[in-house]
Amino acid sequence: MRMDGRSRRSRGSEEWQTAQSQPIAGTPMDVPEPSTVTLRLNNPLPAAPRLDEPQAQLVENLLEELHRAFDAADADRNVKVIIMTGAGAAFSAGFDQATTPASGVRVIDPKGKSPAEYIEFWQRHDAEGLVRWQHMWRLGKPIIAAVNGWAMGGGFWYQLAADITIASDRAVFAQPEVRHISNTTYLFTALCGWKHANRWALTGDHFDAQEALRIGLVNEVVAHDELMSHCRALAKRLANVPEPALRLNKAIAMQGIQAAGLNAALLLESTLGAMAHTSHNEERQRLLDLQTSGGLKAYLEARDGPFQPEPMGPRSAKARAARDKGKGGKKS
Repeated sequence: MRMDGRSRRSRGSEEWQTAQSQPIAGTPMDVPEPSTVTLRLNNPLPAAPRLDEPQAQLVENLLEELHRAFDAADADRNVKVIIMTGAGAAFSAGFDQATTPASGVRVIDPKGKSPAEYIEFWQRHDAEGLVRWQHMWRLGKPIIAAVNGWAMGGGFWYQLAADITIASDRAVFAQPEVRHISNTTYLFTALCGWKHANRWALTGDHFDAQEALRIGLVNEVVAHDELMSHCRALAKRLANVPEPALRLNKAIAMQGIQAAGLNAALLLESTLGAMAHTSHNEERQRLLDLQTSGGLKAYLEARDGPFQPEPMGPRSAKARAARDKGKGGKKS
């Protein structure tokens, strides 16, 4: 995690940025405002994607940086609110599907592992997800997720775990990983109810910001160009609250919901999630073989092709027709 503008913190909001690019400098303000730290998830795809392709994928080192930044912000008495957002056209496209380890074998591929090793890896991996969420909920500073675009897979989960979620009107949500045998999360059910969660989690279908608002996934939807200013204004209101009240009232909500049964459900989820991840079959192997021979594009086309067009978002029939019409208009 890199940061800039530390000496200017008392005169405005500060932005810290994760991953490989240069940090965004803190912006001095003419009018003093409560201190807000903005963390940007920034791990772009190797090549520029099309309009309808997600960006900003999660990798383990980025998550480690993010959680270290949470701790740094929480320990700083000058910080009262954390905003988490994405860089570019995505909040986060989820865990990295494109990078193959030096071994040449992706983690979802059991090749070269004994059954015991494969099960152990996923049991440990899925248990760590709950630890990361509990870490976010233990922080004394509220986290606002500013969903600026695609929130897919792991990115979908992180905006779920934030204390408040504000979505751009361009935001798209989905868990497409279920299509290659992966698990959803009970947190989706807890927030939105099991009927809504089942509609979207059992298919991995894309849904837009207005649907997210309708089912209770997000607090508000705002115009894309107003997202960050809106979140900073909300952060300012939160920071006007005395620190003990802000910290303890977050704890009442987050410790209370965990004590009421959420923790037990998420512990069960980590076990069932490991079972899902280790349920390797012929269909998943076919997808992995396609990625080996044809790359990530072939893999995703085979995985997601049967679900096209998506019901909502840039890959919906309506959005594609609008793009085609726009292209036709340019030609004439």
